Amino acid sequence: MPQMQTMTDIEKIDTAYKAAMLGRGGDHEGSERLIKTIPLPPYLAQIAKEKIGMDFLLNGGWNLSEAEAKFGPDFFSK
Repeated sequence: MPQMQTMTDIEKIDTAYKAAMLGRGGDHEGSERLIKTIPLPPYLAQIAKEKIGMDFLLNGGWNLSEAEAKFGPDFFSK
């Protein structure tokens, strides 16, 4: 399952800022790719899993490291 390094809050803010600047510059694909490197908060991962499905999370390229840390690796298969 997804294994990504954790980010500090400052790194998350910096990455979000860079993604916003890419979007403002017209690089929406680059912006989306960069924003998906920020760990998805576990509560959002849980809601997305319940409402949209695990395939959306796994195939969408989301950083699920915080959800895995909170819920365990079986979160992806339950």
